[in-house]
Amino acid sequence: MTAELGLAALWLAAALAGLQLLAGALALTDRGAMLAGIVRPVAVVQGVLALVAFLALIAVFADTDLSVKLVAMNSHSLKPMIFKIAGAWGNHEGSMLLWVTVMGMAGGVVALIERRLPEPAMLATLAGQAFVSLGFYAFLLIASNPFERLSPVPEEGNGLNPLLQDLGLAFHPPTLYLGYVGLSVAFSFAIGALVTRQVGPAFARAMRPWVLGAWIFLTLGITAGSYWAYYELGWGGWWFWDPVENASLMPWLAATALLHSVSVLASRDALRAWTVMLGVVAFSMSMIGTFLVRSGILTSVHAFAVDPQRGSFILALLAINIGGALTLFALRAGTVSEGERFMPVSREGALVFNNVMLSAILGIVLFGTLYPLVAEAMGAKVSVGPPYFNPMGALFAVPMLVVLAVGPLLRWRRDRFSRVRRLLVIPAMLVGTGVIAMVALGGVALLPTLGFALALGLGWASVLPLKGRNLRRTPLPIWGMVVAHFGIAVSLLGMSCESAFSIEKLVAVKMGDATGVGPWQVKLDAVEPMAGPNWTALEARLLVRYGDHGKVMQLDPQSRSFWAPPQQTSESALLTRWNGQLYAVLGGEADDGRWQLRLWWKPFVPLIWLGGLLIALGGVLALFGRVASDLRRIFAREKIAYRRGRIAQLESSRE
Repeated sequence: MTAELGLAALWLAAALAGLQLLAGALALTDRGAMLAGIVRPVAVVQGVLALVAFLALIAVFADTDLSVKLVAMNSHSLKPMIFKIAGAWGNHEGSMLLWVTVMGMAGGVVALIERRLPEPAMLATLAGQAFVSLGFYAFLLIASNPFERLSPVPEEGNGLNPLLQDLGLAFHPPTLYLGYVGLSVAFSFAIGALVTRQVGPAFARAMRPWVLGAWIFLTLGITAGSYWAYYELGWGGWWFWDPVENASLMPWLAATALLHSVSVLASRDALRAWTVMLGVVAFSMSMIGTFLVRSGILTSVHAFAVDPQRGSFILALLAINIGGALTLFALRAGTVSEGERFMPVSREGALVFNNVMLSAILGIVLFGTLYPLVAEAMGAKVSVGPPYFNPMGALFAVPMLVVLAVGPLLRWRRDRFSRVRRLLVIPAMLVGTGVIAMVALGGVALLPTLGFALALGLGWASVLPLKGRNLRRTPLPIWGMVVAHFGIAVSLLGMSCESAFSIEKLVAVKMGDATGVGPWQVKLDAVEPMAGPNWTALEARLLVRYGDHGKVMQLDPQSRSFWAPPQQTSESALLTRWNGQLYAVLGGEADDGRWQLRLWWKPFVPLIWLGGLLIALGGVLALFGRVASDLRRIFAREKIAYRRGRIAQLESSRE
């Protein structure tokens, strides 16, 4: 019964999306103006029904209702409850339902709270959101029904991929989807502005919180996903340029450019056409990522679908949404005025330069991701990896980081570089010192050297916008910018140190034998069997010591065997110090009784994810600051309106 309730709610939500699209479009005409009043309520109810459908899916997974095909294919009665619930979105159909649920709820929130835009632009925006949602509803109901029944009912389910049986599944996909859907709202705002020809600061102020929120969730999702893969897959790397990793990076790059562009438009009335274009591109990257993950053209732990028909459906949606938006932009771009002008040496000029650099990096990643797929379709096998992405991306990332250090110090509209030159003396000295230090160490490649030096300079430069300010009265968006830029420096420092100084060792040791990796001494003390709720394992007890006189500590890497579905995994063990991580993976036992151990010493690698959290924190501070400012503005406007009303009442009573 729960599954039927969820399916009915999904059908009703789809019907309301169609009504929202029709009413929103007709309300923009003279004959359909009377329909304007129903668009907002319909959007709210649609979001509620989508939520009901998703909660019904969670309920059937929590109950392990094996009569539902999706549950039987992706769950098991012996799984821990947290993985039963997370399994609701750890598959193709469930993750798509999560997508449309967040999209529907986002549209409902926009309908409830957004009052800054002129009503025609708001109606066009909600119609655009309904148009995008309707395609995904159709995809779910026609090609990927999450509530499909199974007969006969199996005695037990197949279980969830063991690599996904981790707390990362409860956090990583939902945060990414919140980011993707936030970009869908920005896309709808862009479409609404183009349709009504109302591209200006009001449109940017309405879009900005959604772009900022999407960017925060994308940052958190990518950071969490990177760390999840780092410790779960047992290969010791934090980024592999996997096509599905790139599918999450590309929307982030576009969203970063859009975030800066929309801020300039909101506060300075510049970059109008650029902002609209980036709004379209950012969501387009989300759609391309969806196609890559769900088309069956990729083989990856991330990839859910292997059905080409589903891929064709998503490709059709991608062509309709992106092609339609680009066509609309081409038709209406001439009507979008230029906005306020600015000089190249200005804060706007720096933002435009870095947006161009971000767009170039986005193009590099997009080409490197799609080229192997196109080549394979033509019968050729091509591999594109770090030897392409790292140097090509650095060509644009290095000048971008330099301008990132200088840009926040410049004035709006017009400035002179000579005014800020003295402020940049210390960052420049730190960059030079970093280069000299890395060269003196010897054997360090060019990119880690540049990354290390630029991280030192950017770290200092990122706090310079606070110079001369009263810190207690500094607006939260300024603090957000400082923290986010400092987070970039921290992550860059971690990446550079990990790349330059990591030590890997693969050894075979007997019980009681010791080995070393970097400054660590590692002794294999025991290998013992153990059992979990749905797995058995061999667990090594490693006694480790930092240096000659460090305290002896214990690491417990495991080799696990799951039985639903049958699969063996390596569970790494990590020991974190202030200056890095010791990473250990247990392999198999050889015929002579020796055990394989794979050990890494990764100096300062936690800085990569600490920096990611700081970047997201900067976004949170900026978002709170913007929302608080908007609320103060609304309250002030309401207060003025109230006073005017009281004055009018008093004057009328006197008469």
